[in-house]
Amino acid sequence: MARDSRAFKGVAVLLGTDSGRTVDWEPLATTVTELSQLYQLSRDQRLDLLLVDGDRHDLTRSVATRLRRANGLTDIWQVVSDDVIVGPPEDYYDGVLSGESDVEEMRSRLRQILNDKRLLESYGLVGRSSTMKALARTINRIAPTEVSVLIVGQSGTGKELVARAIHRDSARKDHQFVAINCGALAEGVLESELFGHEKGAFTGSVGKREGLFHKAEGGTIFLDEIGETKPDTQVKLLRVLEDGTYYPVGSSTPQRANVRVVAATNRDLTEAIAERAFREDLYYRISAVKLMVPSLMERKGDVQPLLQFFWRENSGLDYSDAALTRLMQYDWPGNVRQLRNFANRMIALKPRGLVEKDDIEKFLTEQHAGATHLPVTTGRTPEEAGQELIYRAILSLGNEIRMLRNLITAHLPGGNPSTNEPVQGFTIDVGSTMEEMEATLIQQVLKETGGNRKETAKWLGIGERTLYRKLAKYNLR
Repeated sequence: MARDSRAFKGVAVLLGTDSGRTVDWEPLATTVTELSQLYQLSRDQRLDLLLVDGDRHDLTRSVATRLRRANGLTDIWQVVSDDVIVGPPEDYYDGVLSGESDVEEMRSRLRQILNDKRLLESYGLVGRSSTMKALARTINRIAPTEVSVLIVGQSGTGKELVARAIHRDSARKDHQFVAINCGALAEGVLESELFGHEKGAFTGSVGKREGLFHKAEGGTIFLDEIGETKPDTQVKLLRVLEDGTYYPVGSSTPQRANVRVVAATNRDLTEAIAERAFREDLYYRISAVKLMVPSLMERKGDVQPLLQFFWRENSGLDYSDAALTRLMQYDWPGNVRQLRNFANRMIALKPRGLVEKDDIEKFLTEQHAGATHLPVTTGRTPEEAGQELIYRAILSLGNEIRMLRNLITAHLPGGNPSTNEPVQGFTIDVGSTMEEMEATLIQQVLKETGGNRKETAKWLGIGERTLYRKLAKYNLR
């Protein structure tokens, strides 16, 4: 192994046989030619980045997994020649670099890769995926500004971690970061929590209380699940965002707030706007920048480093390759929060030893024990699967109501079962997609209401604007 004094610390190159078409690696990184050397290097020091020559075909998935046992955050990039046409790299690679660069060009590219990793570490975000690196770069750009930010992501993806990262990298970092889950409180309680209240403002208010906007003065307030707020509260939030003023409950004296508002949601707020459940002007005010936090299903390569992170203080616990493979195959509807729960479970039940595939299967079986009677849906997100079950239930209910109506009609005086209109029912084809079921439901309800769109929207429990949009989407008349 050779190493230059200017080489990057923690960077290694696994050289190929045709070194003539690659850059001169000696000034950049530790160079190795054998896997045994690479394993030794990963044990001796922290390996942040491994570059693998495109000629090497012995860097397999199992080799990558073994190397990452020492450090799950080790980036592995493939280096290829520009004149060689290759397909996409295996998914255990984190990226591809051109091997035709000169030393300074390659030095600049390596510096960028390492900087992305340092940003993630500084923000407390664990991962190697390109989506997480892009998220870290965006945080780095917007944190020093005062721009409003909306963080969008499924439950358990780490939206509050992102909000805290924005705060820590801003000019407000020396002041308070205050977080509140807007969906966890009733509207009246939420308003009091946010803006405070005067003595006697409502039953039980025996004294004056300052709200969270006051406590966050000079700092950042994080409004989690802002999509769950009611219209009256939304109006008050809009006023704070526009002119910095608010009124404590029971007070006619305006208060001023110097805070940065970062909001988060796991809902599609544009859908909520169409349903008139969320104010459009508030949406545009809170979402000058929208950050998308990927689900764990979208970054399964981060399962290994996350698991190591959760077990960082429990060195006696390890996992088999089969267990890791099973963990990476699972869809993780609860995202990082669910993976952390699994990690904590293993710490409690098996503080020392090897976590096997059977341990994973038992955990997954218990997770789904309460839903074993539900139809199984594959290839869909949890939200899509849930909506499909709802549509099927609605169609089934509609069929039962229709049958009941015809049965009653048939037994009324003058009713004649033989002359009654046959029961059509709400029917769907086996294997129908969620969109096909929705279109079928709308079409048949329209038929039942004689084409009355107002009644159709009322029957379906949606707004007329939403109905018109869906009619256009499915080309229904």
